[in-house]
Amino acid sequence: MVTEVSRLVFVDPRTVWPHEAADFTPWLRENADALADALGLDLELTATEHQVGPFFLDVIGRDLTNDSVLVVENQLGPTDHDHLGKLLTYAANTDAATIVWMAVSFREEHRQAIEFLNELGGEKARFFGIEIGAARIGGSLPAPLFKVVAQPNEFHAQAAAAAKVSSEPPGGKGALYAEFWERFLEQLKARHPGWTRVRKGPPENWLSLPSPFKGGWASYTVSFPRGPEGQRLRCELYIDAQDRAEVTARFGQLHERRAEIEAKFGAGLSWEPLDGRRASRIAAYGAGDIMQVGNHDEYIGWFLTSLERLRAALDPYA
Repeated sequence: MVTEVSRLVFVDPRTVWPHEAADFTPWLRENADALADALGLDLELTATEHQVGPFFLDVIGRDLTNDSVLVVENQLGPTDHDHLGKLLTYAANTDAATIVWMAVSFREEHRQAIEFLNELGGEKARFFGIEIGAARIGGSLPAPLFKVVAQPNEFHAQAAAAAKVSSEPPGGKGALYAEFWERFLEQLKARHPGWTRVRKGPPENWLSLPSPFKGGWASYTVSFPRGPEGQRLRCELYIDAQDRAEVTARFGQLHERRAEIEAKFGAGLSWEPLDGRRASRIAAYGAGDIMQVGNHDEYIGWFLTSLERLRAALDPYA
């Protein structure tokens, strides 16, 4: 028996998004998951036409995977020097560490420029070049096709991370953290495939994950914080924004539902306004130390269960 199949038909993206500022940029902000899938990062796009001096950046957001500012420069045409200059200007003036240039096609000279910038940036900055495409299957609606044509060299990134770990003083924990988060991510994706797009465990004591709260002001974070009595485990909703007043308002709105939220969570939570800092958090704590390798399976189980309970309690208010 021959199964009837359709064929993928490529379409000019400019027929899908006729105008960059009026069509593509707002569509991208509302469909950030398409960009996140292409990059393999957890991210949020928080604003379009973000003012940078007398200029306007197409899209600004947060790279949750690397806890950094993310900027995107769009171009519904082939790459040119003008947009390359804009990309660098916006990155420099926003302290961005994840910089994305999207265009219908990349000139070879500009693709090489992105690779050159990645060599210079090391771990401090990540540059991506993405070609914008679209396709249909039969008579379907068009779907985006984003192709990464330039990105940080994986070997270079791994070498830089290895150098960072190897340069740690005796007792350094970078390698342990990376291995631990790798195992945690594997189990998290098996249980909840849509909760993160992160592909590698960082050599840090924390891992940030996206939340359903719109506007880029909150993320879920699992970590090994150190307190007066040593290291422990923490699972939290981390609330942060450029404007401290917004953080206070968001935290206050959730705090008003404290009894209801803690009842859904099944236990008390730590409500921390973090006086003197811009951010606030709502957290659960457990006992643990990354150096206790024999307990890592137990810690992973605690993080997974705590994250599931915290999201069940807080996500309804998104």
